[in-house]
Amino acid sequence: MPNWHCVCTSYSSVINAILIEYASLRLAIDQLLRIGSIHSALHRKNLAAAGPEKFTVEFIQKQVEEFNIGKRHLANMMGEDPENFAQEDIDGSRSIAYLFPSGLFEKRARPLMKHPEEIFPRQRAVQWGEDGRPFHFLFYTGKQSYYSLMHEIYAKIQSLERQQDRLRAKGLLASDTKPLSRWIIKEELEGIVMETVTDHDYQRFLQLMERLAGLPQAGAEGGWVLRFRQQLEAQASRQAVAALQADAQGRAFSTAEGRRKTSNSSVVLRDGGSGRATVNGSELLSYFPVFQDREQVMFPLQFAGVLGRLDVEAEVSGGGRSSQAGAVRLAISRALLGFLSEREVENMRQAGLLTPDPRVRERDKPGQEGARRKFTWKKR
Repeated sequence: MPNWHCVCTSYSSVINAILIEYASLRLAIDQLLRIGSIHSALHRKNLAAAGPEKFTVEFIQKQVEEFNIGKRHLANMMGEDPENFAQEDIDGSRSIAYLFPSGLFEKRARPLMKHPEEIFPRQRAVQWGEDGRPFHFLFYTGKQSYYSLMHEIYAKIQSLERQQDRLRAKGLLASDTKPLSRWIIKEELEGIVMETVTDHDYQRFLQLMERLAGLPQAGAEGGWVLRFRQQLEAQASRQAVAALQADAQGRAFSTAEGRRKTSNSSVVLRDGGSGRATVNGSELLSYFPVFQDREQVMFPLQFAGVLGRLDVEAEVSGGGRSSQAGAVRLAISRALLGFLSEREVENMRQAGLLTPDPRVRERDKPGQEGARRKFTWKKR
């Protein structure tokens, strides 16, 4: 007869072992689920900290496809070639404005058809991995692109300073001239780093870039520095210089016009003269009896060093004597350009002789005596 007590004991031990294995397996599954939930929570936390991704790559691609299809339909409706239908044709009066006329005053409320890249702003890619750790060591500064740029600038400064020390030790240090340009403005810097840049941060950026550009060997990093500079054209090069003409006697002459307030003037400068100046057929002294007006008229000739060499024939109309003198001075300055070199023209521009005076008389205001003057206040 079998020993049922032993059999039951063995069965119970097996069942207990199975229950223990099941409990340990359940505990392991719970731990894995808890780790996964922690990772997902960290991922959601990072997404919330950096802001939700508004536009995915697939969304932008779909919008681009719809834009291209709509552009082809619009070109067919307007009878244009879809392959040569540019954005200017879409925005022009023959397309959107023609098909969807709008009398709305606010331009942003009017219908438009722009490329999705112009409507949806650029976004940075995800900056952390699946484990929630950021890729960049400056992530927790809040402005990793900006501070990374500052680190890169300072590294280049140190590299150039070491190179400068080596050249100075050999006696080969030399400076070179830099082209006329300006640093990018704060809005342009924000477009590069795709981060908000405060005025203080922008000033620190300018200080560091000025230090880098001021080094004698900055030309070695010229290509990198030019990323943050905008080329400027010299204003003197844009100044229209009329070619000299010759009269019947073979004398070179130049003509120009000037304006100030309501006065208009035209001047003829003739070379090889005695320095005689006439205004509206009268001598300069009789037409401008005030010394200040005569000095203003003759100052361009004195500044250029041609006083007594050129004859001046001026015609002026409108305005008072002071504004007429300013109009004649501007016309003389412009007519002088044909007799001067580029360096002298630049000196005249820097002296302000080629800049028109934009000031005009301010109108009188109702309820007061003049443009600024008020009526005398009386208690009774």
